[in-house]
Amino acid sequence: MPAKDTILREIRAALEHEPRINVHRHPIHLDYRNGSLALEGEVDSIAAKKLALLRAKALNGMHNVVDRLRVLPGEARGDGAVRASLGDFLLHEPTLLRCRLMPRHKGRVEMLRDAGDPAAGWIEFDVTDGVVQLTGQVESLSHKRLAGVLAWWTPGRRDVVNELEIVPMEYDNDPEIADALRLVLEIDPMVDADQVSISVRDAVVTLQGLLVSDDQKKRAELDAWYVDGVTDVVNHIIVGH
Repeated sequence: MPAKDTILREIRAALEHEPRINVHRHPIHLDYRNGSLALEGEVDSIAAKKLALLRAKALNGMHNVVDRLRVLPGEARGDGAVRASLGDFLLHEPTLLRCRLMPRHKGRVEMLRDAGDPAAGWIEFDVTDGVVQLTGQVESLSHKRLAGVLAWWTPGRRDVVNELEIVPMEYDNDPEIADALRLVLEIDPMVDADQVSISVRDAVVTLQGLLVSDDQKKRAELDAWYVDGVTDVVNHIIVGH
């Protein structure tokens, strides 16, 4: 295995050369020991977080990468406010209507909704220092991914750890990612989903279409990054009327 200094130099170079990661404005601390590399810091976007981890994992011989990166929230909020907002998102999402919802606070589980349908599963959620953790069981990959995106949409969150299990088990693939992203765009009130086409190849999403504003274009790309399993986003959406 390469020496520690060589590994750190190579990963710093990889981060420096990725234009979507601004290590000067948002430094990423690297801690390498016993064959494990930890990335720690606060980055400005979900894209920067995912790409930093992917660049580290792509390093020759690097098998264990620890994610301690957080995403700078749009607004500062306490854990209670983040938990309440996430609960509201989950409660009012029709796709998750049959799921039991159970917020956890200080080790105590409460019942936000008892749907009474064991086949639909349940979602437990907690927030600690702005980090949302989702645990439980849902009936499809799309349900898991949707819950994760709703957590990322929650104001004040700094990270999302999505540990929802899928029962029965499903095999993931590019069409599954595309289906989940299509669902996300359709429920996002800030994007005209009918004007966006999606293609996915090897977990890389390509967006095409015509939207009326740069904000919609950026939001569609952000939604794609929020979907679990996406490794890159190519945004070919045109802005016009």
